[in-house]
Amino acid sequence: MVIETKTTTLAYRCPHCGSGVISAVGMFSLSADMVKLKCTCGKSELTAVYTNDKKVRLSVPCILCPKPHNFVVSQNVFYGKELFTLSCPYSDMNICFMGEMNHVKAALAQAELALLDMLEQSGVSSYESLHREEEILPDPQIRQIVTFVIGELKEEKKIFCKCPENTEGHYSCRIMEDGILVYCEDCGASRIVPVDSYLGAHSFLDCDSLHLE
Repeated sequence: MVIETKTTTLAYRCPHCGSGVISAVGMFSLSADMVKLKCTCGKSELTAVYTNDKKVRLSVPCILCPKPHNFVVSQNVFYGKELFTLSCPYSDMNICFMGEMNHVKAALAQAELALLDMLEQSGVSSYESLHREEEILPDPQIRQIVTFVIGELKEEKKIFCKCPENTEGHYSCRIMEDGILVYCEDCGASRIVPVDSYLGAHSFLDCDSLHLE
């Protein structure tokens, strides 16, 4: 009797060198230990591990943000979709791809084109330029962009928290070392919006809602 092992293809783009990192992941390997996808540059890695309730927890490096984002998906999603993507919570940029190999490769390539288009619109000449200090604007300018967007979302009632449905929370902002903390004074839900680069701030301009946790 041959037991068919469930597999999926997992991929992300390294925020340091820009390379696409892609690998097949089997159910047996994931259930045995944490799976790590490491970029050949050695500066980033994606991790995937089972939770106690048999879901998959992922820590995904973000092409726009200074810290990885955490996601939890079901086994059916992780192994059962031709293509499933996870995006940066502060922009529409897809940062993690899982599914059938050819679909994942195509989505990874499409995301690269979207990134290059964003670079061009932001006035950045190349991907490598993201990591040059001269391309980063002073913090006050970046914070001004992010603060403006947060103010717009607040006015349009597109900030969501843990307050009861149809109840509008009272939102405030505070500047922290790693970004701008947006929080609800009533329920305590919060989220830090990174302000480490102009590109990240530019992507936040396209944000149509902000969900606090």
